[in-house]
Amino acid sequence: MRAIVCPSYGPADLLQLVDVPTPVPGPKEVLVRTYATTVSTGDWRLRSGQFPDGFGWIAKLVVGMKGPRQPILGTELSGVVEAVGSAVTRFKKGDAVFAFGDVGLRCHAEFRCFAQDGLIVPKPPNLTFEEAAALSFGGTTALDMLRRAKVQPGEHVLVNGASGGVGSAAVQLAKALGAQVTGICSTGNMELVKSLGADRVIDYTQVDFTKESTRYDVIIDVAGTAPYARSRLALKDNGRLALVLASLGENLGALWVGLTTGHRVIAGPVGIGPEDMRQLAELAAQGKYTAVVEQRFPLERIADAHRVVDTGHKRGAVVVTLDARSSTR
Repeated sequence: MRAIVCPSYGPADLLQLVDVPTPVPGPKEVLVRTYATTVSTGDWRLRSGQFPDGFGWIAKLVVGMKGPRQPILGTELSGVVEAVGSAVTRFKKGDAVFAFGDVGLRCHAEFRCFAQDGLIVPKPPNLTFEEAAALSFGGTTALDMLRRAKVQPGEHVLVNGASGGVGSAAVQLAKALGAQVTGICSTGNMELVKSLGADRVIDYTQVDFTKESTRYDVIIDVAGTAPYARSRLALKDNGRLALVLASLGENLGALWVGLTTGHRVIAGPVGIGPEDMRQLAELAAQGKYTAVVEQRFPLERIADAHRVVDTGHKRGAVVVTLDARSSTR
């Protein structure tokens, strides 16, 4: 099968299209033929070797010192079940699915195996494969942050970085929880964020939300530009700050904030389970959550997809297509 490999840390030009053996599903696994995948910020970090401040050596000890230990990147995909193991009962050949590879990666390939009880669910029939491929990375991250922040109906949630993959998911999922949502983005993305359901949109090039009188129950900082030192005055008493992108120091300082103030800082690894995937699928089927797809590239041009993510200003997800049926439902 065809796959993209990343032999070492560095620029997008290092990525190589190669032939590798097609995986064989185990007794409780399904083999998925990939129709579409994405280049996420997670893929960008693993390719470039640029990790949050303080995590460089720690991250490389885990994922590889000179390059990704798993050279086939890719965290999410959608496609069709190609084959099933002898003990599989939940899926059959031909089922349309979307799945999350998470830290196991290996989604930038024509085929990938998933455990039938893992992070794989039927594709919502109202979404194209391209849209479904982009549900998982942003959706699971946003769900975990909202859950750990214990967002309640009627609370006021601010999403800093509301037009990216995680931010656009956070806006929609917070609305689905019954929250009042304010999104922060650049001038060119204001209409997009409004279309996602945000009650108010702030152009960060014109307004500093920390200098306004409005206070928020929850601030979700996706962009990495609203640490506690900057955001604390914008939080209500008992307010929560969820840091999607946080340095080692911010992670270590989260406990201290909780002990010494009336606020709470949420940081650290995202927790994901099969129930999260089922919840995303259900919300997508109901029209309450969809992935924003900015650009599409064929597998052969995946380096160009990485370059879009390299800019740090992508809108929603950047999709990579492997099958002509990726744009169909």
